[in-house]
Amino acid sequence: MASPSIQMPNSYFSTMPKDLPTRLSHIPRSVSPLNQPNHSPLPLPLRSPTKRVPLFNCGPSRSFSIKALISEVPNQKQYAKVGAHSTGPVPPTQLIQVVEAAAKTGAEVVMDAVNKPRSITYKGLTDLVTDTDKNSEAAILEVVKKNFGDHLILGEEGGIIGDTASEYLWCIDPLDGTTNFAHGYPSFAVSVGVLFRGKPAAASVVEFVGGPMCWNTRIFSATAGGGAFCNGQKVHVSQTDQVEQSLLVTGFGYEHDDAWATNIELFKEFTDISRGVRRLGAAAVDMCHVALGIAEAYWEYRLKPWDMAAGVLIAEEAGGTITCMDGGKFSVFDRSVLVSNGALHGKLLERIAPATEKLKSKNIDFSLWFKPENYSTDL
Repeated sequence: MASPSIQMPNSYFSTMPKDLPTRLSHIPRSVSPLNQPNHSPLPLPLRSPTKRVPLFNCGPSRSFSIKALISEVPNQKQYAKVGAHSTGPVPPTQLIQVVEAAAKTGAEVVMDAVNKPRSITYKGLTDLVTDTDKNSEAAILEVVKKNFGDHLILGEEGGIIGDTASEYLWCIDPLDGTTNFAHGYPSFAVSVGVLFRGKPAAASVVEFVGGPMCWNTRIFSATAGGGAFCNGQKVHVSQTDQVEQSLLVTGFGYEHDDAWATNIELFKEFTDISRGVRRLGAAAVDMCHVALGIAEAYWEYRLKPWDMAAGVLIAEEAGGTITCMDGGKFSVFDRSVLVSNGALHGKLLERIAPATEKLKSKNIDFSLWFKPENYSTDL
């Protein structure tokens, strides 16, 4: 069966050389052309010939009980999955192709601007927005609308666009980590996630790495039930199960409220007992780092759906675990998230959950937010 074609806006192609599918002179080699599959499987290792091992009778034979062996393995709590059960009427291959095309298109805009002077305005005292945020979102919207004109869209800059009767909701962060981008600090990304009936179905994050004069990118992607990939190679979370051997990541919002103060204390606590706690300033990047296995966990209060929709699916499909910070079932409309490699989740919650419950006892609002009115979900 032939792969579905992706409809790209005319303005996208008008600026590109005719012989290239993307502007590779501006996007580094890690950004693959749109017509190349990103989900190529890793080659399986060659097996050496099996050798017969002689058996030695060392005493009376013993029978092993499968039940007994299982009982010796510590019970690990099972947490609810956050990903969608399916991608709905749109096949996963078609959906992820458009998601990746949209993210790469936004990344082209960011790459064009990354070494140029910034035009900065403010949404708050320290909450920046640049022309690049707006231009990236506009470019992403063109791709989405061209391919799925009836889908609902929630963009960080443009808000809600489209028909709330749609079962699909695109959550777009055109430049996650704007402050880092404005300073040329290498932790920012373009994040595109699409929900089916309120749950993440497909995701792509284009992370900018390197720094001034040596910018590059790596592309994370995932579909519900299809695994997580970085530059086309399957990725998996780490197996570290000790907090003292872990590298952790967190984030702080722009409002210095009770939740912010609580997380400052959590930051101090985990800095004392782990290998370190990083604060990079781009939620989608942080979650992808958990998926890649280079950090064991990430948590933060007060994130928005566009911050989380792509990253949580990529982390979960890489084998990670996602809950709210009180340990409860998570949705992208929640106001807290804990993403971990799974092995550490319960241990982290021993400290994070009571702190969060204390906030709730102060009547701090943890209700769902930024959920479009009349948008139907399976939550």
